Amino acid sequence: MREIIQTGSVAGPYSPAIVVSGSKFVFVSGQIATDLDANIVTQTQQIMKKIEKLLEDAGAYLSDVVKTTIYLSDINDFKEVNEEYAKSFPSNPPTRATLQAAALPLNAGLMIEMLAIR
Repeated sequence: MREIIQTGSVAGPYSPAIVVSGSKFVFVSGQIATDLDANIVTQTQQIMKKIEKLLEDAGAYLSDVVKTTIYLSDINDFKEVNEEYAKSFPSNPPTRATLQAAALPLNAGLMIEMLAIR
């Protein structure tokens, strides 16, 4: 069994987050910004806020995140995204992979997914 965590509408056939019944795992799908015309820093802020809300609705927090993956449409945005992302993890950050993708949904500048243990 699984519990779907959804805080709003989605742009496709997927669940924003899932908690597996009987486990402590919270899987957060790749999230994109709400304002895709915003600069990359604002997009990062919007995504982190969305993920924080999904985690809280699942009974977890950013401090419970153990793995993240960041997909960038332009690897040259890495420095700015990294600086903003780091604000969400001031100590003991999770493991992470960051890579450039050929294209992201809806032409987003970046997408972030996470795994947390609550």
